[in-house]
This record gives sequence, C-alpha cells and structure tokens, in this order.
Amino acid sequence: MNETTTPAAQGAADSAATTLPTAYAPVEVEGELYERWVKNGYFTADAASDKPPFTIVIPPPNVTGSLHVGHALNQSIQDAIIRRKRMQGFEALYLPGMDHAGIATQNVVERELAKDGLSRHDLGREAFVKKVWDWKAEYGGKILGQQRRLGISLDWSRERFTMDEGLSQAVQTMFKKMYDDGLIYRAERIINWCPRCLTALSDIEVDHFDEPGELVSIRYGDGDDAIVVATSRAETMLGDTAVAVHPDDERYQHLIGKEVALPLTDRRIPIIADEHVDPEFGTGAVKVTPAHDPNDFEIGRRHNLPMPTILDEHANITVHGPFLGMDRFEARPAVVAALREQGRIVGQKQLLRPVGHCSRCDTVVEPRLSMQWWVKVEPLAKAAGDAVRDGRVQIHPKEMEPRYFAWVDNMHDWTISRQLWWGHRIPIWYGPDGEVVCVGPGEQPPAGPGWTQDSDVLDTWFSSGLWPFSTLGWPEQTADLAKFYPTSVLHTGYDIIFFWVARMMMFGLYAMDGVQPFDKVVLSGLVRDQHGKKMSKSKGNVVDPLLWMDKYGSDAVRFGLLRGANPGTDQAIADDWIGGARNFANKIWNATRFAMMNGAFVPAELPAAEKLTVEDRWILSRLNEVVAEVDALYEDFQFAKAMEALYHFAWDEVCDWYIELSKLRLPIGATADDPDAQTARAVLGHVLDVMLRLLHPAVPYVTETLWTALTGRESIVIAEWPRADPARTDKAAEAVIEAVQEVVTEVRRFRTDQGVKDTQRVAARLTLTDAKLAGQEPAIRLLNRLTAPEDGFAATATLAATGAKVELDTSGTIDVAAERKRLEKGLAAARKEVEQATAKLGNADFLAKAPDAVVDKIRKRLADAESDIARVGAQLEALPSA
Repeated sequence: MNETTTPAAQGAADSAATTLPTAYAPVEVEGELYERWVKNGYFTADAASDKPPFTIVIPPPNVTGSLHVGHALNQSIQDAIIRRKRMQGFEALYLPGMDHAGIATQNVVERELAKDGLSRHDLGREAFVKKVWDWKAEYGGKILGQQRRLGISLDWSRERFTMDEGLSQAVQTMFKKMYDDGLIYRAERIINWCPRCLTALSDIEVDHFDEPGELVSIRYGDGDDAIVVATSRAETMLGDTAVAVHPDDERYQHLIGKEVALPLTDRRIPIIADEHVDPEFGTGAVKVTPAHDPNDFEIGRRHNLPMPTILDEHANITVHGPFLGMDRFEARPAVVAALREQGRIVGQKQLLRPVGHCSRCDTVVEPRLSMQWWVKVEPLAKAAGDAVRDGRVQIHPKEMEPRYFAWVDNMHDWTISRQLWWGHRIPIWYGPDGEVVCVGPGEQPPAGPGWTQDSDVLDTWFSSGLWPFSTLGWPEQTADLAKFYPTSVLHTGYDIIFFWVARMMMFGLYAMDGVQPFDKVVLSGLVRDQHGKKMSKSKGNVVDPLLWMDKYGSDAVRFGLLRGANPGTDQAIADDWIGGARNFANKIWNATRFAMMNGAFVPAELPAAEKLTVEDRWILSRLNEVVAEVDALYEDFQFAKAMEALYHFAWDEVCDWYIELSKLRLPIGATADDPDAQTARAVLGHVLDVMLRLLHPAVPYVTETLWTALTGRESIVIAEWPRADPARTDKAAEAVIEAVQEVVTEVRRFRTDQGVKDTQRVAARLTLTDAKLAGQEPAIRLLNRLTAPEDGFAATATLAATGAKVELDTSGTIDVAAERKRLEKGLAAARKEVEQATAKLGNADFLAKAPDAVVDKIRKRLADAESDIARVGAQLEALPSA
C-alpha cells in the first residue's frame, strides 16, 4: 500500500488546496470530468492487450427509455464492478448499447402519426419503418446522455444497437442456423394476443393482475341430458366445441359420448372425458373453447375437436347472429342476458381472477389461435440449466438458483413472431406453390412471381438474447470476440431472469459451441419507495434519479443506491437517504481539504516505524483491515456491506478520530521541517489516498477531484487498486486507541447528559490507571475539550471509565437548578412507567388474555424504564450542589 506519488507532490497539494472550493458543487464538475475521461480513452478497451480481460455488457435499455431508478441502481453496480477491475489491472470492457424495443417504439411513432390523423397503413411499411428510423435519430437514445451523467464508464467506441448492420446479420445468421437445425418451426397454436398492438406476445410479455369478475353457471341441454358449466368469459361459449368431464366422475358417466345442444347456436357438441378436468372445481364440467383458451386448446388437440375462432384481431365477435361485430366486453353481458332469457343461467357469483395485460400498453390480452413462428426450447433450456448445475455459470446470490431452474426446467416453446413492422423481419420467403425458403446473410432471396417475404418481425428478446456475443462481432471471428467472450459478469435485476438471462444462456451456449455467455450472473432486487411499496405512476411514488442528480449530485445517487444493494433483495429508498449520501461526499471533501490545507501529502514510502505514533499505527492497521474487507465484499458482490464499511471507516475513524487526533501534531503554523508534523502529514495523505481509491468505484466524481488535487497525478480512474498489507496490522495500537475512544465517549456522553455544549471547555483532572492509556492524556483532553486543572480546582462530578477516572468542574457551565428540575421530571416519568408496567405484568387476567407480542412489549417498557431510572439517578448524583 506504499505505491503512489513522490514527496514532491506535497507542493502541488499545497497549491491545490487553495483552489479547492470550500464546498463541493457536483453539477459544476461532473460533465467536464466525464468528457475528459472519455477523451483520454480511459474507458476504451484494447483487444490486443496482454492484460486479462474482464467484460460486462450493459443490459440494453430501450431506445424509447429514460433513466429510471432501476437503471440507476443496476448501472451503478455494474460500473462499480468494472471500475474496480480496471484499477486492478484488467483489460476492462463495459459495452454500451440500446434495444430497438419493437412494440414500444412502434407505439411511440404510431401515436405521433395519430396526432396528424394518420396510421402506419396510410404510410405503408417501407415509409413507416423509415419514419421510425428518423424518430430514433432525432429523439431516441436520450438515456445515453443520462448514463454519461451518472458517470458509468462505458466504452463508447463500441456502442451497439440491436438493429445495426452487424447485429442484424447476427440475428439472420442465428435464425437460419436454428431453422436448419429444426429448432425454429411454424405452427398454429394458442398465443397471447394484444388487440391494441395487434401482435402476438410471449408469456413473459404479459402482466397478470387480480381483477373483479363474475362466474356464470350455464345449463347446456335439458332434462336428464342437461349439464352445467361455469365460466368467467361467457362470450367465448359461442366458440365451444365440447363439454369435458373427468373420466372417473360418476356424476357424468351416463353423458360421456353423448351430444348436447350449444345454447344460442344451432350446433350440437359432444360431451367428452379428459383427465385435465378437476372434478372438485365448480360443477366438475367445463366448456371447451379450443381457439380461445390454452388448456382447452390442448384438450381439443387430444380429441381432434374443431377449433373455430370467434374473435377477430381487434377482439370483436365474428360469428353470425345478434352479437356479430360486438367488442368482447360488450358481448359478455349481452350473451349472459340472452342466456337468461332462455332460462339457462343457473348461478352467478363475484370473484377475483388473474387477468393478463399487455406489458406495453396495458390492454387485456386475448388468448387466440394463431399461426406463428416458434422456438423449440427443450434442448436449449436443458443446456441452460446444465450450465448452472455443473458450475460453468454461477448465480449470485445462490438462493436465486431455484427461481432460475423453475423457469428453464419448465419452459414452453417460445413464440418469436410479432405482427409488427419495426424489428428484424423474419427471413422466410413463401413461393407460389407452397415453397418455404429461409434466407441467410449474403444469400439472395428467391425472386419471381408469387414469392413474398413473411410479414412478421422477430420478438425483441430474440435479438437481445444474442447480446453478449453479437455485440463482440459474432458471427465473424473478431479480435473482440476472442478476447472478451465469455463475458465475466452479467448483472441485472432478478425480475428479468426469465425475459433475458435465460434467453442469453440458451442462445450463447448454442451459438458458441457450449461456451457460456457469462461466468457469473449477479442479481439485484427492485428499488421500492421509503415504505417498501413497489413504485408505480398510479401510486405517485415513482422517484426520478435525474432530479436527485440535479439536487444532490450523481455520486450521492450512486452511493445511496449502492448502500442498500444487498444481493437479490429489494431495497427501499427515499430523498433524505440520497441527501445523507450527499452529506457523506461533503464530509470526505472537507476532510481532504483540511488535510491539504495543513500540508498533507502522499509519500513515496511511509515514514519509518519508529517515527509513527500510536494513532498512526492504529489508522494504518485499520486501513489495512478495511482494504481486505472491502476487497472480499466486492468479490462476493456484497455492495451494501462494502459501502457500509467504507462509510464508517471514512466518517467515523478517519474524519472523526484520526484527523482530530492529528491536530495534536498539526498546530496552526507548524513548519514543513517539523518531523512530527511531517509524519502526520504523510500518514494522513497516505490514508486519504487509499481511502479515495477504495471509494472511487462508487463515487467517481468527487474522488477524482480530490485525489488528483491530493496526489498531483493524472486520474484516479487509472490508479492502482489498493492491496492489503498484513505487515500493517497492529492490534496493540488498535487496543490503545479503543481504550482512548472508550474514555472519550464516556466523557462526551456525560457532557451531553449534563447539557454542556460541545464548544465549552471544562476543567478536569485525569487519573489513567490502564497501562494502555499511558501517554494518551493529551489526546483525551483534545477530543473532550478538557483544560488542565488550576489552583483551587474543585471537582463537581466524577466519572469512572474503563481504566480512567475523570474529575470535572462543571460549575459555571450549566444551570444546575434547571438541569436538576429537568432530570427530576424525567425520573418521575420513568418511575410512573415502572409502576404501570409492573401492575400490568402482575395482573394474571391480563397475562392470560394478552397476545405474547403485547406482553413482550410491556416487559421491554419495564426494562427500559428501570434503565432510565438508574441513568437519570446517576446524573442527578453527579450534579453539583445548588
């Protein structure tokens, strides 16, 4: 830990101290600092370097997006990881980019068109896609500037977009490869359909919420052949093609194989037996609508049932009759009313049921039979599960593994086609005689009369699933791919483990011959409001990190979020916590400025051991322990604990103890040739140097400003990460300072209890009986503002601390009568609390009826009150006579 600058840096530090403002103004320096970092190439990785690689690819934000608090958390974590690795000597690549966000982006541009009374169909496909590209060029990607403001050290020379030329080639290559391997196929199945976006959705693009509904029981048939079914979607009965019962349900044995009239239609449908039916649910009989329910679709396939579609792409009724053209929600009560007229409604009850909503526009999703393109996921998902099970990929925290396995081990085939115009168009051509041709990169599509390309585009998650290797140049064998794949860490929120992590695992292992896309998956939680509630616009509790950056600075936002970032765990956040992080930045600013104004400098080597005082040896010992602790916590992705350790070391030990103790050797006017002062300056400079480097990954701007001023060196970004030095561990020195702290803390507590102001000096006589405290009287007096006793000294209070007796003369420093009155009032309140609590705990009826938690609370109140009586009584005895 001795590497840094030469003693000549002291002169530079002296002059820099005069240029440091009295207060840190982050908004004034952040932008300029960031652009200097980029211009100097600190973030640009070199594929030809012989340094070991370390790679993080950023989860690509949507081109439509802006920085929200989840982004701020995840990117602060990623940047802290990458900055530390860069300082450790790795060739660190933090790769930026954006996702084209098919549905979201198309919706934005369509809304813009609607303002002029136009739709995309008015423009046509080619003109509309050009319009989207124009929108992207003008308005898209504003989040990139916000990322720069946050200070994340991305290699902007490698910025990628999921629809740039290289990534488009990768998408087409992957589709062709999977199609040829039989892993992509086309089939008619039930899909999630958004009637607003007019496209299929995968399961993970659907949000489910419990909503009130009505369960309606309907009688099909009459007499002995009647059977009652229950449904919450009465309008879909128009598409029923069977009624199903369990084969072992004795109630319906006589009906299996018969037909029953379907109400409101002129059709008859069979009553079938299927083990999927739960005889305990409802009446034990279910209507089967194969084209509009995923479970019914599977029953329909098993029994070769017809599958008529009765809702169009806008979710309007398509069957003939009085309901033709009605919206599904308009048709539902109309169908119930018509059934009631026929006397076929035998029961209705209210219920809460999960309803799927499009994650992009919040429209209620409609299950719909549709011809789509699918990925056969079984072999891919198995490989993704095996990679974690055999240790090639580690998930942090390990407790998240079951969530991952629950998904990949039970994954359904993935529908990848979307009925959109913005996105990667499916590279399939259909011929006039039913031909189907998949076209790879560089291949000419078939031409001639009757040949058309599939009109659908690929799911956005298809292209983003290739992100860890497509961004490095795949399918070309580039130098970047050779150097930086597999990537080192994927950090993201646990909420997209299904959306993105599993997709990348499947594609990476498949495309890269079994080599995993990342070595470690680090999952963080969600950021919630100060009450632990999930943030939502409707609740009005969404916080904007950009406003926080305006108010407190980017470092404060980063540190505040990192301090709550326990792996895989949600964290609550509030404005005053970010304000507290700002106060911390100000604290280290003021401490460094004080040190520099008093001549602190970073030595080439620390002073010889015999020149070090016990407080020097203590702080160097503690510094060594903190370096080791923070290093281990970073390796285990325990960011909250690392920040907590740094916070308390910097604030409590460096600022509140060591800097205060150093004032014994740094009196005003101390000269540069004073050996004791020079030792204090060198140790203080060294400690601040290492502390700032430890803090840099979390708070890059303030540490850059202070460290360059302190050391006179180029940039902390490229400084060396501190290493622990076991030789600096000094438990004896730690024991001495701990003993000093005990005495000082006891005196401070007494002063506070007695109402003596911090600024007041109090005469005192010290008797130090602990050998560890030998020679520490000046330190105790300095830290407690205790003056030496003069002739005629008369103690008015005596304190017994561990290894010390402190006699104080507080006469003239407090209003004894007023203080006695205040304490006696507090003593009376404590005694009353004891009386009340004792009475309750002595009441047998109360103890028998009260919950355990209430009884425990009363017992705690009693213990606290008894403690207060002892404490206040001691304070009263310590007061001088009136």
